[in-house]
Amino acid sequence: MATVPSISAFERDTAVAPAGDGVWQADISSAWTVPRGGPNGGYIAAMMLRALAGAVLDPDRAPRSLTLHYLRAPAPGRPAQIHVSVEREGRTLTSLSARMVQDDRTMVLALAAFASDFPAAAEYAAPAPDVGPPPELHVVPAGPGIPEIAQRAAMAPVFGPGVMSGGDEAVVGGWLRLAEPRVADAAAVAFYADAWLPSPFALLKAPTPAPTVDLTIHFRTRLPHPGMTPETPVLARFSSSTASGGFFEEDGAIWAPDGTLLAQSRQLALLLPGA
Repeated sequence: MATVPSISAFERDTAVAPAGDGVWQADISSAWTVPRGGPNGGYIAAMMLRALAGAVLDPDRAPRSLTLHYLRAPAPGRPAQIHVSVEREGRTLTSLSARMVQDDRTMVLALAAFASDFPAAAEYAAPAPDVGPPPELHVVPAGPGIPEIAQRAAMAPVFGPGVMSGGDEAVVGGWLRLAEPRVADAAAVAFYADAWLPSPFALLKAPTPAPTVDLTIHFRTRLPHPGMTPETPVLARFSSSTASGGFFEEDGAIWAPDGTLLAQSRQLALLLPGA
C-alpha cells in the first residue's frame, strides 16, 4: 500500500497564497514541466482553479466549468501572480475570470463558473466503459532521459493501441492517479484532464511537441466523489478525430470506479514536427 504524505508534491506545487486585491501568489515548479515545453497544462489548470476557488465566498458553489487559454509558457522555478475577478455573482452561480502574470506579461487567461445544484428537469448519463476493476498502477521509473513529470502519476493503460505504437486510432487512457496518493478533488481532476500523453501519440512512432492552445474542463459532479480514497484511481479516456493545419482536438472523459462521470474535457493543441 502506498504511503500518503502529509503534504503531497501536488498540493505544495499547486498552492496559491492571497496577496490582496484579488491577487494570488504562486510559485511555478519545474517538477511539472514537459519535455521541449513549459509547465504541463493540467498542472497550470489546477493552480488557476485553486485561485479561482479562493475568490468564491459560498462554499456550496462547486466548480462546474473551467476554460483556459495558454498564451505563453510560464517560466518554471519562478513566481507568478494570478489576478482573479468576480464577473458576476448571482443567487446560485458565480462567474469569474483570471489572468496568470509573470514579469508583467499575461501567461494564461481563464474563465470559470462555480454553482450550487439546480433543480433538474431530467437526470441521465451514458454508461462508463466496462473495463473491469482497477489493476495495480505503475509509475515510470527514473532513468536517463525520463522527465520528472513522468514520475508524478501512476497509470495502467486500458484504451487505444498504445503510445508511440504507430497505431490506427488516436485514443489513449486508462486508470490514473497521482503518484503520491491524494483524493481526486477538483484540482487533481483538472490535472488529470491533461495528464496522459496526447492521443495522437498513439499514431506516432516518436514523441513530438504538442503544446495546448486552449483547454476546457466541465466538472460533472461535486468533488471529491463519495467513497473515493486517496489511493482510488480514476478512469480516463482521451481521443482525437482530426489533425489539420498543425492543430488537433482532444476529447476526454474521467470516471470514478463506480461509473460516475467526474469530468469531461476538450482541448485544442498543436502537433508540431519533431526535432
